[in-house]
Amino acid sequence: MPDLKLGILLWSQAGTWPELLDGAKRVDALGYEHLWTWDHVYAIFGDPYQPIFEGYTTLAAWAMATQRARLGLMVGANTFRNPGLVAKMIATIDHISNGRAIAGLGGAWFDHEHQADGIDFGSSVGQRLDWLDESARAIRALLDGEVVTSEPGGHYAFDEAVHHPAPVQRHVPIMIGGSGEKKTLRTVARSADLWNASGTPEVLAHKIDVLRGHCDAVGRNIADIEFTLGVKVTIRDSHAEAERVWKGQLERNELPLSEVDVEGEMFWPGTVEEIAERLAPYVELGFGTVISEQPAPYDVETLERFIGEVKPLVERG
Repeated sequence: MPDLKLGILLWSQAGTWPELLDGAKRVDALGYEHLWTWDHVYAIFGDPYQPIFEGYTTLAAWAMATQRARLGLMVGANTFRNPGLVAKMIATIDHISNGRAIAGLGGAWFDHEHQADGIDFGSSVGQRLDWLDESARAIRALLDGEVVTSEPGGHYAFDEAVHHPAPVQRHVPIMIGGSGEKKTLRTVARSADLWNASGTPEVLAHKIDVLRGHCDAVGRNIADIEFTLGVKVTIRDSHAEAERVWKGQLERNELPLSEVDVEGEMFWPGTVEEIAERLAPYVELGFGTVISEQPAPYDVETLERFIGEVKPLVERG
């Protein structure tokens, strides 16, 4: 097995700021490759009116408090902000972090937060994904120092936009999340350096074939895109104890077990050996990066054992 990269996404709901900051510092100190959080203004699991922190300002604070891990949103809601502003925010975070920013982008899906805060949700999923595609190309160009003017008929209206200073990184990577076959994976092929997806190995094998077709259509080598798998692991010495801890996290996040699609949401409570066994077929598919979402309260034992025990076990094959 090749080297396995690991990342952690800390849920930004149901926790305090000291917990979120301490969790980020711990993830960084443990040597994780990536550190992520959400981009939502209302909680997306359980009661939407639980406390939740904004994404980009969280990243900026984390950039000052960490040293190594790359920082991004999983994923930035394209509907929330003008893409020119997003490019400027990402470049600023890249400077604060000395070159560790990742531009996480997605079409947005949570209608409640758009309605509650008066944000334009568009007329359909398809329209939002068209906006995302246009936005991703503009953000790529702006981060690369190009002058951007919008094509007639698009959603945005750039007029010879150009940004200074350039990011610290020569090429700030773009992450696109999602697996929609007609539009999202086409945007991945056009614009993404990293792709985040989840699902069974059989489903993702099919998605890879679809993505390969889109890459061929735009003249892109699929090998240039880093595949990242989204999971939610809880690790203990026994499966039963892992489930107990996991259920306690659900309770903290006001999420009844009856409302949880365990397999669909990729919740994986288990032992080190069980987690490694479940990951193996994904690594064989080419998912060389695995990002685990961690609900508050952030489970120190899982954070330590995922990188300290699961990673070497998977790499040994």
